Amino acid sequence: MTTIAGVALGPHGADAADVVAVARHRATVRLTEEARAAMEETAAVVAQLAASDSPAYGISTGFGSLAHTPIPEARRTELQRALIRSHAAGMGPPVEREVVRAMLFLRARSLAMGRSGARPLLAETMLAMLAADIDPVVPEHGSLGASGDLAPLAACALAMLGEGEVLGADAPDGSPGAPVPAAVALAAAGIESPTLGPKEGLALINGTDGILGMLVLALADLRDLLKVADVAAAVTTEALLGTDRTFDADLVALRPQPGQAVSAANLRALLSGSEIVASHRHGDPRVQDAYSIRCSPQVHGAARDTVVNATVTAEYELRSAIDNPMVLPDGRVESCGNFHGAPVAFACDFLAIAAAETGAIAERRTDRLLDKTRSHGLPPFLAPDAGVDSGLMIAQYTQAAMVAENRRLAAPASVDSLPTSAMQEDHVSMGWGAARKLRASVDNLRRILAVELSCGCRALDLREPLRPAPGTAAARAVVAAGVPGPGPDRWLAPELAAVEEMLRSGAVTTAVEAEIGGLS
Repeated sequence: MTTIAGVALGPHGADAADVVAVARHRATVRLTEEARAAMEETAAVVAQLAASDSPAYGISTGFGSLAHTPIPEARRTELQRALIRSHAAGMGPPVEREVVRAMLFLRARSLAMGRSGARPLLAETMLAMLAADIDPVVPEHGSLGASGDLAPLAACALAMLGEGEVLGADAPDGSPGAPVPAAVALAAAGIESPTLGPKEGLALINGTDGILGMLVLALADLRDLLKVADVAAAVTTEALLGTDRTFDADLVALRPQPGQAVSAANLRALLSGSEIVASHRHGDPRVQDAYSIRCSPQVHGAARDTVVNATVTAEYELRSAIDNPMVLPDGRVESCGNFHGAPVAFACDFLAIAAAETGAIAERRTDRLLDKTRSHGLPPFLAPDAGVDSGLMIAQYTQAAMVAENRRLAAPASVDSLPTSAMQEDHVSMGWGAARKLRASVDNLRRILAVELSCGCRALDLREPLRPAPGTAAARAVVAAGVPGPGPDRWLAPELAAVEEMLRSGAVTTAVEAEIGGLS
């Protein structure tokens, strides 16, 4: 990954672009003096409270249902380290490196807001780990998304304390390297593990940073993929001899849904100047296209509006101090429920529905391309020698399997609360699960669109000598550079994977926008 310009972390939160920059592009992060001052001020409040006889949750008491158990002053440092060790109880395979980096950055972000009572040293240590590419091993299972992402964040905190494991250097193929003892990695980077002060162990784990990080990364991906969905729909519309008149601005304006207008405008731009569309503009006995063509902007647009709604939630969360208890400007230390992941969990669940439906309509368009009874002159399964050759038949099977999986993943996780901690935590968000399945949905959507684009570009090849629009021709040229055109059957899996990578890298949308201007 390429290191990009640094991020200044202050007491007012962070931007989504900062999260993506740190998680995916190794941007460096520095703690501002303003943030350092805010943290020192509330750390002093906690230190004073810890030295008093007043009971305070997580400072002089146990945690969860043990909140009524007093802890002697002599054992309060031990209390914080014991909390991290006991809560680092996750299981399963490690989550992705970019998610871990987002979690570390976002927990440092919340501490930097100066409402957790943690010293600047903690945030600075986390930022040093990010700079040194020391990314903790975080097992996939362990968070219920209320009391925050406890087990995942505890795995991060444990590594910071020199225990547990961190991810080794990635292999050349991108697969994660073997885990390395955290103490060894910290020593090699010259990072000293801090000794936790009052409340600091709790402050390291009581946040929704994993859910939020995954939401922000998914939003970045979905914004790109919804452009790709419009490109793929335009390619398929041309290949199926569809009309562009249904996307006219005055028709679309009769239903003023914002996302629908954006997608329709993209489709008009993508199809402008198409010889294929012009070839049947007059005298065509068909009076309308199938829903999967005609309603593309309506479905894609609804997904766009869902992204906008989820973005608002993420932006609020990025400016939120998430912890319990909170240290307030007047010196009070009060318990609250800000760690509950419901807002971000709902957003993740809604986005999974949007991803599922965007993929579902893409699969329906693909199916029409491959069916000779509905493709208006294209050969069966886009195989010039159909019978001996099966063409792209099974590519659609693969696509359909992922559409079915995304439908299962669209079932909301956030309605499935389970009580924990001896009924003290009797309603939880399940936001971590919502975010994990959203990541799977987004990856599936990218592959689903890769299949449609592969089929659509082959169909455009078969429409020659008629030429596609400049916008769709640009997409076809990118695909053609890595995937041969129509011909005898060949091993399809590498070709589909190549188109998937073209979508992941942004190569297709970059080429299209270079030709016709930016897509919205």
